Parts: sequence; structure tokens; C-alpha cells
Amino acid sequence: MAALFRRLLAGTFAYQAPSVLSALLALVTLRLYTGHLSTADYGYAENLLTAIIFTSILLRFGIGEAFVRYWFDDEDHLRRLHLARTATAWTLYASTVVTLVGLAFAGPLSRLILAHEDATLMSTGLFGLWVFTNLEMANALLRVEERFKLYVTASMANILLTVALTVSLVVIADGGARGYVLGNYGASAIVLVALWALHRDRVSFRPPRGTRVLLRFGGPTVPADAAAFALNVVDRTYLLHAQSADAAGRYGFAAKLSTVVIVAVRGFQAAWPPLAYSVTDEEQAARLYARVTTAYVAVTGTVVCGVLLVGRWAVHGLADNPSYYGASEALPWVALGWALYGLVLVLITVAGRAKVTTRNFPATAAGLVVNVVLLVTLVDPLGIAGAGIALCGAYVVILIVLHTLTRQLFVVPFEWGRLTRAVLVLTVVGVGGELLLPTHGAIGLLTRFALLCAVPFALLAANVVRLKDLKAVLPANR
Repeated sequence: MAALFRRLLAGTFAYQAPSVLSALLALVTLRLYTGHLSTADYGYAENLLTAIIFTSILLRFGIGEAFVRYWFDDEDHLRRLHLARTATAWTLYASTVVTLVGLAFAGPLSRLILAHEDATLMSTGLFGLWVFTNLEMANALLRVEERFKLYVTASMANILLTVALTVSLVVIADGGARGYVLGNYGASAIVLVALWALHRDRVSFRPPRGTRVLLRFGGPTVPADAAAFALNVVDRTYLLHAQSADAAGRYGFAAKLSTVVIVAVRGFQAAWPPLAYSVTDEEQAARLYARVTTAYVAVTGTVVCGVLLVGRWAVHGLADNPSYYGASEALPWVALGWALYGLVLVLITVAGRAKVTTRNFPATAAGLVVNVVLLVTLVDPLGIAGAGIALCGAYVVILIVLHTLTRQLFVVPFEWGRLTRAVLVLTVVGVGGELLLPTHGAIGLLTRFALLCAVPFALLAANVVRLKDLKAVLPANR
């Protein structure tokens, strides 16, 4: 078990490293961007970037998820190469067709998605869609073989090139929202071509063949994945149409500042499925799922607690324009929503392990419906904070329904006692500190930071975290 945890940690840290670099660079670039982009421009750009990811989920049709799952079913090298070529070819052809059709209707699409006609901005976004979709598949090739070094190198090169290009387009060339979107994906296109060259034996540019098995597994995951990610589209779109582009911009800024949680979730998202599917012993896998869930709640819960306690100082420190300061109202809720999304991933792998992916959609659909209802109910009285609360409520519903539908497929002995104690400790510390400690000034920041530092000790005292478990995964104990 300890060896599996070390493997998960190694993969998670490797996948997190680029995100950590991105977060550090954000300390500088966010002030630059907010100084040159109005909240409306930022709202348009962030809504388009979110729409790109959502559309990519649809057009990939679950091929990436199926590729990761079936890679571990066959150890024959030639058959694995054929699998990789089939998946990359499908992704390339699907993304190219959708992009070309989208370019023909760029103007109407911009009105539909952004409530604002800008065919050039929309065309830039469609280019980003093509790049992002194919880069996701290229990264999947690295993930299944756990080629951490190459993944980190490619991702960090992408980040550095993206920052350089985006700063040039937004700050120097004053390119506004168009420059922001093009900067995000122009550099990625270079990295994509480089990965294709390195993977030339695994990449095919011929029309895909033999996709039936992959589509049979991946197809049912699309409605579920789309509904889950739609939570990140619906709230911003609703704010854009029901409130204003400025409100959507502040909410998007809150989501950007949730990077500290997103770093953990995305690293876990990349490392967890290959490990979860590679453990063949059912009993060992069940215990692994349970332990990982407890550890995940303790770690990400601590991070969310920190966002709640000191988030408003981060907003003021990283926004060059005071109109962004209202983002602090939604920040803790958006951070919590991302943390809950990571738990959804654990339950999705339960269905994936059993190769029964049809049960994911009812859960995510229920969450999407709840999200819409809560948005309509809460945004008017609470503003962008209401949108954040709606996001969290939706993920809670997804978790409940998904657990109910999948618990018989693969029985996981979740550590409910430790999980309950973790939630109680983190809630008492976070909410208590928010209500009782100063909300501004150096004294407020220092007292809240001191309270945050006490969280690990409180988790130890509550027996959520055990010293013997920590020692077991340390390198010295190998």
C-alpha cells in the first residue's frame, strides 16, 4: 500500500510541477493582465476559455478516457501502438472538422456564447479548441507510460512560452481579450507539434480505424463529463447574461485565484486513473481507493481552509484594478467546488474500473439541474457568491447520487469516521477563523495564517492523519 501511495505522490507531484510554476508566474502576470484588461474583457476571455474545454469534452467523445482504460488491459507493445494511433487519429479528425465548421459561423457563435459579437475573438477561440483537444491526447500518451520527466518538460515549456506570448499580446500590443486567448493557445500549438514529433510512432494522421471498442467505452462518459464540466460553464454564462460581463469577470478572477486548489486537483486527476486501473488485486484496490479518499480530503480541505482565511489578501495583492476586489466574495466557494470535483473523480474511476460508465450521467445531470436551480435562486440576492455556493451544492449532489449508483459495482470501504472528523475540524477552523478574526490589516493576516498553520496538528489530534501512515510513504522508509 505504501509503495502505491509513493507512486501516486510521485505522479501527482510531477503533474503538479507545471501548475506550481504557472501559479508562481501568476503572481506577476495577474497584476499585468488586470491592469490592461477590463473586467468585461476578462469576462469574455474566461468564458471563451471555459467554453473551449467544454466543447473539447464533447468532440473527443471519451476517446482519451477509453485509451487510458484499455492501455492497461493489454501488455502487447504492437497492440498498444495501434491503440495509441487510433486514439490520436480520432482526436485529430474530430477536432479539425468541428473547428472548420465553427469558423464558418464564428459571428453567430460569439453572440451565442459571449452575448457579444466578435468573430475574430471567436475564431481565435476555435483555434484554441483545436490545439487544446489534440494536446490533451498527446499528454495522455505520456500519462499511461508515466513519463513524468518529459511531461514536466513539455508542460513547463508550454507555460513559459504562453506567459511570454500572452504578455506580449495583452500588455505590449494591447490586444485585449483576443490577445489573452491567442496567448493561451499559440504557445500550446508549438508544444503540440513537438510532442507529435517525439511520439511519431504513436501518432497517426490517417483516418482512424478500429474505434468501435473505444467509442463503446468512451461514449457513455461524454454526457457525464460534459454535464460535470458544464457546471463551470453555466455559472459564468448565467452571470454574463443575468448580471453583467463585469460580474462574470470578477467570478472568473476568483476561479483563476483558486489555482492553489486546482494545482492539487489537476495533478491528482492526471495521476490517479492510471494508478487506479493498474492495480489488479480487487481487495488491494478497494483499500487504496479508501485511503486515497481520506488523504485527498485532508490535503485539499486544508488548502480550501487557507483560501477561506487569507483569500481576500490574495485578491487585493494580485489585482491591479480595484474593480476586481469583489472576487473575494466567491473565492472560497469556487475553491471548495474544485476540491469536491476531485472526489467526483474517485467515484468515476469506480465505474470505470467495472467498465460500467453509463451510471455517471444520471449523477452529473442531477448536479447540473441543481446548479441551475441554485443559480436562479441565489445569484440575485448574493451576487457572485451565490454562483459559488450553487457550484458547491451541485457537486455535493453529484457525489451523493454517484456513490449511490456505483457502490455495488466495486465496494470501497471508505473511512467514514476519519472523513467526518476531517470535515468537522476543517469547518470549525475555517468558519471560526473567518467569523472571529480581523478581516483586514497585518494583524488579521498574521492571526489567520497562524490558525492555518495549526490545521495539520488538529488533523493529527483528531486521528484523521496518522504519523505511521506518513512515515510509511517517506523515501527513507523504502
